[in-house]
Amino acid sequence: MTAVLGGGISGLSAAYYLLKSVPQKVTIIESSNGFGGWIRSIKNPENGFLFEKGPRTVRPKGPQGLNTLSLIEELNLSDKVIPIPTSHPTAQNRLIYANKKLHTLPSSFYSLFKICSPFSKPLILCAFKDLTTPKIIKNDESIYSFVERRFGKEIADYAISSMICGICAGNAKEISVKFLMSEMFEWEQKHGSVLKGFFKKSFSNPNNKMLKEVENSPLGKRALQEKWSVWTLKDGLQQFPETLGKEIQKRGAKVKFNSMCTKLDFHGKNQVTCVIDDQKGLTLNGMFEHVICSLPAPTVAHLVADQHPTLSKELLEIKHVTVAVVNIAYRGIHLKHNAFGFLAPPKEKLPVLGVIFDSCNLDYKEWTVLTVMMGGHWYEEYFGQSATEDTILETALREVSTILDIKQRPDFTHVSILK
Repeated sequence: MTAVLGGGISGLSAAYYLLKSVPQKVTIIESSNGFGGWIRSIKNPENGFLFEKGPRTVRPKGPQGLNTLSLIEELNLSDKVIPIPTSHPTAQNRLIYANKKLHTLPSSFYSLFKICSPFSKPLILCAFKDLTTPKIIKNDESIYSFVERRFGKEIADYAISSMICGICAGNAKEISVKFLMSEMFEWEQKHGSVLKGFFKKSFSNPNNKMLKEVENSPLGKRALQEKWSVWTLKDGLQQFPETLGKEIQKRGAKVKFNSMCTKLDFHGKNQVTCVIDDQKGLTLNGMFEHVICSLPAPTVAHLVADQHPTLSKELLEIKHVTVAVVNIAYRGIHLKHNAFGFLAPPKEKLPVLGVIFDSCNLDYKEWTVLTVMMGGHWYEEYFGQSATEDTILETALREVSTILDIKQRPDFTHVSILK
């Protein structure tokens, strides 16, 4: 018997493949009243647009991307998929906000030979720097340090630091390159430069290998042929974990909603006691042979503190951040750029990490729909420890007014604080 702690996409995926490979008893313990974790979609029934509180699109590339598309097929969600091809303006137009202006990042080969603001020189010179800079044998370093050393300070400041804000709301000066960009790190260590490693991989991994990988996945084959950049689902990405959760239940898994594991006790090799508090205030002791944990590291630290204090201490040292997410909808079309959105590098000293132009991605007619992400690594610096939703909303509206020149009050808003 196996317990899965957490009903987000990670826990649900683990339970699904476990049940698929070996028939057994599985219990999912989820603290909220539904599946999905960070993936939350709110649909406006009157006007049809979506507010996504967390992830909103999925990349189809690589083994993980193809496996996800295969899972979508198995869940009979193929007809719900909305692809965004690489030819779409939002896939080609990515913006960064620097020096009080929005700048379109270079997206073509020819743009590498031009000076594109906010960069002070053609990006081809940054590539030349990587090709001519000797490698340094290292065990690890920060992403910022790695990129600055190989491509220059401007790439580190504007491109990579912004990208890390968009990926994990983190500080590129503190995150390990070996952890988050291990392939780039290995390219330098093995081939002497990032680009040399990239080109070697590109020439040794032709399209026919990718075609072989997708031959059993019609959706994967379609994604490759149509050159999808990302995809989402018609009724919001939350439909993915919700459908997956229902399928797992059909296969015999039990689910305990509004229940929280508060302690793990290990007995010998194949016995674990989960102390579970439910919504009624009752405490239950569940006995399991295996436990799959998909909870945040600090939460796990408290579960194992009594029996494994050293492990608990290590887990508590893994940093995490708080992100304020503000969804905004304005009646009318107010954006001057047809783009995915913009990111703001930390050097701009703004509370906003980035803004996604949802109405450009999904073509909401007569509406401008935005998602504003704020705080992250710098949350307490800008909002303290007890900011109200009203304060967060007004901060988001001020930044949108300043950067995107949208002065009117929104028609719909939603504020979430993701801790």
